[in-house]
Amino acid sequence: MNLANKLTLFRVILVPFFVAALMIPYIPVRFLIALIIFALASITDMLDGKVARKYNMITDLGKFLDPLADKILVAAALICFVELGWAPAWAVALIMAREFMVSGVRLAAANSKEKLVIAANIWGKLKTASTMVSICLILIMHILTDDFSVIGAEFPVQIITDVLIYICTFLTVVSGIIYLYDYRSVLKEN
Repeated sequence: MNLANKLTLFRVILVPFFVAALMIPYIPVRFLIALIIFALASITDMLDGKVARKYNMITDLGKFLDPLADKILVAAALICFVELGWAPAWAVALIMAREFMVSGVRLAAANSKEKLVIAANIWGKLKTASTMVSICLILIMHILTDDFSVIGAEFPVQIITDVLIYICTFLTVVSGIIYLYDYRSVLKEN
């Protein structure tokens, strides 16, 4: 396994630590710890692609594993957000449905006559980046309100959180529609 794929795998390994930091209430400054872990995982998302391109380490495994690692990390964060009451379940359900749909299309493409391995397109990357930034911003707001009480109760944390989640949901649905359209031939074949 090359370095780029190891970075991707490391991102997946960080997920349980992120969830534990976010969800165990008696951990001091838990949202700060969760943000640090999430940011580290997000950085590996940028690094694995750069390393793969720079050192010619692009593999079919990496093309499959990288978006899967993103999905696992984002899904874990959003499911925790629902549990914490920060995100509406319907929005997270839409986001998760798109992720399963895209994974299904990738599987169908891999099993097609051409044995296609579909890398993420610009819309998928935009969706992932906006979601990761939104998750970080939401965590930062909770660090400032819950971990350190820097921001008072009058700060509209939930309104800002809702707007960020709605933007992510919109971009996720749009990218899913574009993805289905771009790979409709794979779906017709199967």
